[in-house]
Amino acid sequence: MKRFIEGEDRKQMTLLPECLDDFVAEDNPIRIIEAFVEELDLGSLGFDGATPSTTGRPSYHPAVLLKIYIYGYLNRVQSSRRLERECQRNVELMWLTGRLAPDFKTIGDFRRDNGTGIRNVCRRFVVLCRELKLFSQALVAIDGSKFKAANTRDRNFTEGKIDKRQKQIEESIQRYLNALETADRTQPAELEAKTTRLQDKIARLREQMRKLDQIKEQLKAQPDGQLSMTDPDARSMATSGKGSGMVGYNVQVAVDAKHHLIVAHEVTNSGSDRGQLSPIAKAARDAMGRTRLRAVADRGYYNAPQIKACADAGIAVMLPKPTTSRAKAHGRFDRADFIYIARDDEYQCPAGKRAIYRYTGEEHGMQMHRYWSSSCPQCSMKSRCTPSKYRRISRWEHESVLEGVQRRLDQSPEAMTIRRRTVEHVFGTFKHWMGYTHFLTRRLPNVGTEMSLNVLAYNLMRVLRILGFRKTLKAMRLAGA
Repeated sequence: MKRFIEGEDRKQMTLLPECLDDFVAEDNPIRIIEAFVEELDLGSLGFDGATPSTTGRPSYHPAVLLKIYIYGYLNRVQSSRRLERECQRNVELMWLTGRLAPDFKTIGDFRRDNGTGIRNVCRRFVVLCRELKLFSQALVAIDGSKFKAANTRDRNFTEGKIDKRQKQIEESIQRYLNALETADRTQPAELEAKTTRLQDKIARLREQMRKLDQIKEQLKAQPDGQLSMTDPDARSMATSGKGSGMVGYNVQVAVDAKHHLIVAHEVTNSGSDRGQLSPIAKAARDAMGRTRLRAVADRGYYNAPQIKACADAGIAVMLPKPTTSRAKAHGRFDRADFIYIARDDEYQCPAGKRAIYRYTGEEHGMQMHRYWSSSCPQCSMKSRCTPSKYRRISRWEHESVLEGVQRRLDQSPEAMTIRRRTVEHVFGTFKHWMGYTHFLTRRLPNVGTEMSLNVLAYNLMRVLRILGFRKTLKAMRLAGA
């Protein structure tokens, strides 16, 4: 192999072995991980085993296992078995752990048993970002995305799914019975293989029917009418594709609009975003240390009580109102065509008449004021307004809060563009890191821990790119001062 760059002889002995530190560049991100974890008070953060016991076999310090996981999630190695192999052959991990190589069960048990500590480390890193003044705009974008659970759709049951499956099984049993009857009439007595095979299929289908009956009994104890056999906390959720869905979790995040850092996140098993706006917005406000905050979300979060809760907490939200009325589609006036006169507590209709207050009623737990005009039956524009005798208008007692949301949205037409470019690529990054597969852990608390590791790795990489290596390393070392 002349005139090529040649490697060293594998069997060549060296007088002075190279130091392990020589294999790690000065600007390698693992030095950031080392500095960050070493400055943490793991005991106060809720990690088990931070104080060694005086008896028994020595255990691994939680700092070692935390470093392994942060490194793994930064490098798309989330499996405990793969992390075990990497500890044995990866020079960077050897440097990070001091050549320690825990087995996969020790690594997996650490993630399962220290969920509170891992989530607190994620929050501590957000506090560090706040101290570095990386949250300067007090504007966050909120969104949610569905992530697959370790539970297939075939192992998720509802009463409708069971009824459909049992109907299919009954049809299959009847088809096999008919085939069995035909075989008995036409098949020679010495050829019984087909008959035996059909009888086995019928027996297996009847066993499936019995199992489905048992599952239907278990469903009666489920408050939401769903039962997942592999991961009991996972739920069937609709996705954006028509007729599509998955069994998984709904991950909520609030992302800083300036540097795209995740300031708050939460994992839920609710398939809808409708009730998630206030909790994630309040968590973002607290994490950023603000008394006032602006938040932008999509129309899937529009919920009047949630918006009111945000307003009470000093959070000004901006999100479009979904169109639910079919009036425009049928060529009639929409509710937006009626102008509210606050001074008189009346509405002015397109014909110039006044719809006056009539009474207050309760609807879905909200106090709704009702308005209509006595001139409706004689109005020349009635055909363009309502097919009923009167055009009735409902107004929530806190409607002014919703009008404020629309006013802010009208004044900031770029708000939806900011939301899209701020938060949607974050979920794309997570799913790319995960390999478009499912969560590795089961049950809601464990899945929340796994998501916290993803968020911590993402934020760590973002800060490294924002500040550069030297400033980030300095910030990590000062974090514990």
